Amino acid sequence: MTRPTVLVRMADAGDIYVSWRWVDDSAPRGAGVLPEDAAMRAVGLLADALPRPAEPGGLEQALTTGAFADYEREYAVAQALSRALLPYGLAAQLYELWQRGVRPHIRLQPSPRVAQVPWELVAPDRDVRLIDIADVSLLAPAGVAQAPGRIARTWTETAARPVVAVLDPRVPGFRADSTLGSVLGRMTAEAPLAQRMAMYTANDRLRPAVANPVETFRRTDVDRDWLGSVLRAGASRLLYVGHVTAAAPGSGRSEDAELHLACTADAVGFAEPSRTHRPLSAKDLLLGTHTIESEPVAGQRLWPIPSRVALIACESGGDLRFSEALGLTAAMITGGAELVTASRWPLPTDFAFQRVAGAPAQVHPLQETICAIDEAHERPDPVTAIAEWQRDRLSAWRDIGRIEHSPVLWAAFATVCA
Repeated sequence: MTRPTVLVRMADAGDIYVSWRWVDDSAPRGAGVLPEDAAMRAVGLLADALPRPAEPGGLEQALTTGAFADYEREYAVAQALSRALLPYGLAAQLYELWQRGVRPHIRLQPSPRVAQVPWELVAPDRDVRLIDIADVSLLAPAGVAQAPGRIARTWTETAARPVVAVLDPRVPGFRADSTLGSVLGRMTAEAPLAQRMAMYTANDRLRPAVANPVETFRRTDVDRDWLGSVLRAGASRLLYVGHVTAAAPGSGRSEDAELHLACTADAVGFAEPSRTHRPLSAKDLLLGTHTIESEPVAGQRLWPIPSRVALIACESGGDLRFSEALGLTAAMITGGAELVTASRWPLPTDFAFQRVAGAPAQVHPLQETICAIDEAHERPDPVTAIAEWQRDRLSAWRDIGRIEHSPVLWAAFATVCA
């Protein structure tokens, strides 16, 4: 039996307009208007709770005194989001399915002003979160998913190919403890993520092909040329863990979102160099060398993106906050990806959990999150697999409530499907 799927679309026009349609017409369609004032108050509560590493004390507040540091305060934000953003008619339909033991799939296209909302946490009832009663994914904008010339790569055809992993690359000109320094810290063979990479190494499915999995981390050779060569050789997935920077949503320049690989400043690309480093921008992935070289090569040919992509970096999915979503998520889908898992907001590192929030030294919330997403991307249905993991994390947050269980990390991630 095919589970019910509902398509939810939202649009900003002063108030927020929302409509929904069940794919199999198993329930009536609906539409509504969400008052702007209430919606923006709820979104403001969320924004106050999010990590802000660029601001003095912004990360410390999020991990110690902010709403995501305490279950009851976080629930209050989730309840406010539910009251402001979940239409009553849709909530009633979801509740009816839940009572029947049916968990539908919500495919949601948020408007830019609510693109950071963690819909999984929305609390329509005291003991119920949306992730309890539904699996949630995001819809890629139609103009991206149906872009002319897009060549989609399917998992069924590419699953056996190698996994391309760019893990905490050394960014030229930046020390390990600097702005674009290490996000994972010193890696050991016993670390959860190193052990996961060892599994791929044993089956010759890891690129870069290394004998020691620890050598996958903090490499100096994983630049745009290397990335293009391994993707053109054939890949099943791309796993990126590192830094992403992007322009503010008000700038309207979503295409300026940048991946920080090990590229030096003399690399060919649209992004401006920073010290001795030139980032790889969404514009590069979309346009290739158009207008840069006399014989340009399209981005899809330089970097043919595999079926599944995980971008584990601060606001790597931030292009949905723009009216024209042409950032890294859109570039990956345009390049061929079926789905992209990316983050809605800045991510705390394991070091931050331990040193700032007082988590035990033996816990590695970020590494464990990367492993969970990576494992989900190996499954036939990654959306359901990630939802199962998030439900497990929510149970730990409810029952134990320590900072390493906080949704400040695991609720940051959303999967955009084409």
